[in-house]
Amino acid sequence: MSYERWKAVDDFVGELLVGADVPLDEAVARSTREGLPAIAVSPPQGKFLYLLARIHGARRVLELGTLGGYSTIWLARALPRDGVVVTLELDPRYAQVAGENFARAGVADMVEQHVGPALDTLRELRTQDTEPFDMVFIDADKQTTPEYFTECVELTRRAGVIVVDNVVRDGEVAVADSDDAGARGMRRFHEQLTESPRWSATTIQTVGVKGYDGFTLVLLDE
Repeated sequence: MSYERWKAVDDFVGELLVGADVPLDEAVARSTREGLPAIAVSPPQGKFLYLLARIHGARRVLELGTLGGYSTIWLARALPRDGVVVTLELDPRYAQVAGENFARAGVADMVEQHVGPALDTLRELRTQDTEPFDMVFIDADKQTTPEYFTECVELTRRAGVIVVDNVVRDGEVAVADSDDAGARGMRRFHEQLTESPRWSATTIQTVGVKGYDGFTLVLLDE
């Protein structure tokens, strides 16, 4: 199988099950014009996050890695009108582009943006006794994922869901001495998942327009 075939299937699924969506398409186009890296989730992946949030009945979602706000818009749309997505982004320019995309998509009033190092923000949220989150989406720098996960567990309600993206890294996660710092981070993350009975988790490999990768789904115990 080739990347071209994976992309063709993603395009087929996207056209039939996602369809044209002006605010989302404009968010992608604006992010591209502003020079943001083309690493946002694909349309089928965005709808997967949307459906997962809907299935889980999420009202409060935490996202690590806003980028241009594409996944944030999907998540915000899944929430009731009193819901909120708290999204964390390191780069102020990315956050500015995302904020403009939120306004155009009509979800700005449902998104709370934080700019700065994610670990600092997560620890600040813990000191503020923040209301627990129903769902977390971790899609920030991969080498720090174990530390992000540790903080996010403490911010998530019992029976909450944590989704971690880009965990397979072209299969490098299975290579103990990989040169890819992100893969080593994801390997540490998987090892971390075996260290506590507080959750149940699995990882699914994926292919598509984003190449060969995967995501981890974690359900915290009730």
